[in-house]
Amino acid sequence: MSALDFLAKEKIWFDKPRYDEAERLFYERMSGTSSTSQSTGDPGSNSILKDIARARENIQKSLAGSTSTNSNNPTDQSEVNARIKNLEHENRSLYKVVEDLRAALSKLECRVAVLEKSPAPVAPAPSIPVPYTNGTTVEQKSGGVDEQEEDDDDDLDLFGSDEDEEADRIKEQRLKEYAERKAKKPALIAKSSIMLDVKPWDDETDMTKLEECVRSVQADGLLWGSSKLVPVGYGIKKLQIACVVEDDKVGTDLLEEEITKFEDFVQSVDVAAFNKI
Repeated sequence: MSALDFLAKEKIWFDKPRYDEAERLFYERMSGTSSTSQSTGDPGSNSILKDIARARENIQKSLAGSTSTNSNNPTDQSEVNARIKNLEHENRSLYKVVEDLRAALSKLECRVAVLEKSPAPVAPAPSIPVPYTNGTTVEQKSGGVDEQEEDDDDDLDLFGSDEDEEADRIKEQRLKEYAERKAKKPALIAKSSIMLDVKPWDDETDMTKLEECVRSVQADGLLWGSSKLVPVGYGIKKLQIACVVEDDKVGTDLLEEEITKFEDFVQSVDVAAFNKI
């Protein structure tokens, strides 16, 4: 291997003198001591010198820009500080709320434990109603009955006075007058209006005779009203007749039973309408 081949494979900085010269010229230019040497220098070194100067200038601008940015944004810094303070205040408030909830929960647990340990209250015995002879009832008391009876015996006057007899006589007289006035008042009679449907066996049934049979049913408290024939179908008509009855004396069952006794004319009886008067 020749020396040239060896040198070709080695990593040798053959242009180092040029770079050294360019660095020397740069510093001389910065110091202002040698302007002529810069103009007469190598063009390659001048280009490298320009690149180095441009890089240094960019670095200085970047550093200056970052410094000015930090110095020109006091508002942003104050906003950040304010937000941090607000977050710290909210955090303290939440911490206080959590502590209050924990204290309340612990108190509630203590109360529940006390209630579980305490015995259940005993319910008082229910009072037993004692019926009187006149139909009214009173509650029987558990204590103090004997003492009350003794007091009543002490207050009882075995020899009634004339004043008590006079009061009883006036009371009886007033009750008698009230009963007489009540007896003179007419009692209200409950009445009802009933509409009956009386159906014949066929179209050959004499409806006039059927109506006469129905109206022949008489009873205390029964008053027959108007009637009419209503077509049913196939030439058959039913008798629809109204009546007024006293509820205490006549009922629908009685009417149906009496009317259906006329088996030759009546097939069935139905209540079409029933209204209270």
